[in-house]
Amino acid sequence: MQIKIVTDSTSDLPAHIAKDLGITIVPLYVRFGEDVFRERVDITDDEYYQKLLSGTIHPSTIQPSPQDFQGVYEEVAKEADGIISIHISSKLSGTYNSALQASEASNKKCPIEVVDSEAVTMGLGLIAIFAATRAKEGVNFTKLVADTKEVINNIHLLGLLDTLKYLQLGGRIGKAKALLGSILNVKPLVTLKEGEVVPAGQARTRVKGIQRLFDFTKEVPVIQDTAIVYNTTPAEAEALAERIDPIFPKKQITLARVGTTLGTHCGPGFVAIALRS
Repeated sequence: MQIKIVTDSTSDLPAHIAKDLGITIVPLYVRFGEDVFRERVDITDDEYYQKLLSGTIHPSTIQPSPQDFQGVYEEVAKEADGIISIHISSKLSGTYNSALQASEASNKKCPIEVVDSEAVTMGLGLIAIFAATRAKEGVNFTKLVADTKEVINNIHLLGLLDTLKYLQLGGRIGKAKALLGSILNVKPLVTLKEGEVVPAGQARTRVKGIQRLFDFTKEVPVIQDTAIVYNTTPAEAEALAERIDPIFPKKQITLARVGTTLGTHCGPGFVAIALRS
């Protein structure tokens, strides 16, 4: 018996990493008109992006219900002394609140701590990896909760968008709406601050945008863990990992694909780097 980690599908954790670390992933939902799919359960990433790019209906995303979480907690509790459930920023989704409601209604014999990561995609994923690794090392529940909350402050994320169109359509643009008045054809850069999407500048070309991601890596003095996320440009992510190799070993960099939830709001051509310092 040990502490188990639960997260949600916006973490974009590769399946093999989640399996190796015993992390349980609760899927969000994506809706195309009347059709609703569980992320990476009822629809693959390839199927989703095909529908996003060729379909006439812009999708919407739906958070898991408290009942979804309650079912997961009951199952995980059978093999756990405690559960730490780490989720997408509460300012971007109601997922955290659903998890919190479920934890309050769950079996109190297995303590559940719900954590707002203030992050998304592999920013959240790196926190889950950290917590699961520490859990396997035998860290006790109280200490692990404290360490997990502390590591949130050490997560850095910078993303390059091909367009702000999808953030605008999805209503998740937040403070990055300031970029809407920018000149046409620039490539916006966004980051997260206190759980909100905020502007981090813009690049005149995609090549210069990728350079900004590389420079961002060089600005963090000590890097403990790194992930590069992409949705429709895997070769670009691979090339960025090659460039970063002298700074942080490529073999230790997690390459992850952005799933349906973030893809709905960021659109195709999104690439980002997440760092844990």
